[in-house]
Formats: sequence, C-alpha cells, structure tokens
Amino acid sequence: MRGSAQCVAAAVTLAAVCLTAQGREGAQPPARRGGDATAVLAAAREALGGEKKLSAVKTLTAVGRTRQVRGDNLVPIEFELFIELPDKYLKKDEIPAQETGVTATGFNGDALVQDPPPPPLPDPPAGAGAPPAGAMRPNLSAMRVTGLKQDFARLALGLFGTSFPSYPLTFTYVAEAEAPQGKADVLEGKGPNNFTVRLFISRETHLPLMVSWTAPAPQRGRGPMAMPPGMMPPGQGGPPPPSAERPQGPPAGTPAGAPTAPPESRLYFADYRDVDGLQLPFRIRRAVGAETTEETTFDRFKVNGKIDPRRFEVRK
Repeated sequence: MRGSAQCVAAAVTLAAVCLTAQGREGAQPPARRGGDATAVLAAAREALGGEKKLSAVKTLTAVGRTRQVRGDNLVPIEFELFIELPDKYLKKDEIPAQETGVTATGFNGDALVQDPPPPPLPDPPAGAGAPPAGAMRPNLSAMRVTGLKQDFARLALGLFGTSFPSYPLTFTYVAEAEAPQGKADVLEGKGPNNFTVRLFISRETHLPLMVSWTAPAPQRGRGPMAMPPGMMPPGQGGPPPPSAERPQGPPAGTPAGAPTAPPESRLYFADYRDVDGLQLPFRIRRAVGAETTEETTFDRFKVNGKIDPRRFEVRK
C-alpha cells in the first residue's frame, strides 16, 4: 500500500495544473470581457448553465469517493453531500477500511451540525496555568462553523460561480494567468474573518479552474489553540495534510521564534459534465504547496431533489 500510495501521489502531483499569475497585479481584463470582475463572473455563470438555471437551484446532493493521502497511505473515503441553498450544508463520510462509523459535519445557518456531536469543552486547568477569572472561553462550535462555511464558499465557486449570503464574497479583478489549457482570469474574493481567495477562470471555456488561498500565519509567541477531540480549527475539514505529519523546520535564514508562512492551498476543478442543463465538476483535487492531499471523484449529482430536514438537525 505504501509504495502504491507514493506512486499515485507522485503521478497526481506531476499532473497538477500550474497556474502562475503574470506580474501585473491590478491589471484590467481586455475590453471584450467587460472590464471588471462582474463581467468575468457573469461569463462563468453562463458557462455553468446560465443565470436562469443556476438561480433555480434550491438543493444539490451528490455521492462519490475521495482518496486522501495520509503519510505514505491512500485512504479511501465514501461520502454523501447535501446542500440546501443558501445556508444549509452537510457532508457525510465513511472510511470502509476503518471501523470508525459514519461521521457528518455541516452547518444550518450559524449552528454546527455534527454527528457524533462534539464533546463538551474540558474544564480549564487549575493552578498557575489557569486562565484569569472571567476570561472568555473560545466558542469552538462557532470556529468550526466558520471553517465549514469557508470550505463551502470555495466549493460553491466551482459549482455555481458565485458566493451565497451564508458566506458572501466581494470580487475584484487582479491579474491574468497562464495554464497548459490557455489563459485564465484571476479574481480575488474577500469575505468575513479576513477570508481571501483567488479564483482562476478559463478564458476559453469560462469555467472555474482553481481556487487558491493561504491560511493566516500563526502569531508570534502564540502556539496553536488546543482543541478537544472531535473539534478542529477553522478551515481544517479533515486530517492534516502529509506535510503536517512530518517534522519540518523553518526555512534557512528564518529568525528563531519567527512564525513561518503557511504554504498555499489549492482546489482544482475538472471534468465538467452536463447535469440537468448545468455544468458540474466531477473531479476535484486539493493540494497544499506542491503536494496533493486528496482527490475527489463524484459518481452522480442530483439537482433539486428533496432532502430530509432531519439531515440538518442540530444535535445537543
């Protein structure tokens, strides 16, 4: 398994689409594209099925498989995805090779949906290391919801070419990019909690190609916040990528104690196919830096199917 995982991961990495923004930050797109981010997004929405069909989408469900790189192994995960626009989202995961059962995470408005439910927050330590009286304890459920909404916002850009009121983004045109498939327009999207992404859209097909982002660097003198089992910081929707599983020191020349900049993360969209008049990506690849961390293949999508409301029930 180990050798197979290394070979597949290496092949996926070599096959990665590399998009490099040309050194013209803030450049305006050609006049034929309308001159701003709005025109680029409108063309993307048209390519994804058109404004009328996209606006008519109320629910979207999907099933598929993910191969996730964990150390030297490829772990298969079977999943179901439930989206009820604009503010309900749930993803169920099952790992056939492990007896961990089915897990589900998502949000209903601003409430966390998680099964099994997250454990209660442990009591603060006693003694000299205890927090001062009256200090506010972190709201881990709210942090988790923020991370899930950010994951949904990135996915929605590949599915719908837009953001939603559950996590709204504002876009500006920033650059052009070169890809093996041709040129791409690069938009920068900004949202709550200092959230920033870059969306790459093909000039030829007008379909979304990639979303990239960089997690905020850790603050000097502050380590990562301790999380109880079952809870993860915002934006971490799964196990740590391979690079986080291996001890790594800071780059040469980094001053002692200085925080290191995290690598760029990328979400690649590919294999768009027609589903009830919409163009939906049947393959998604996630990478951190130069390393692929997981590949997702969708078996099928269903548009505007009925979703049991109990899917989004908040458990106590």
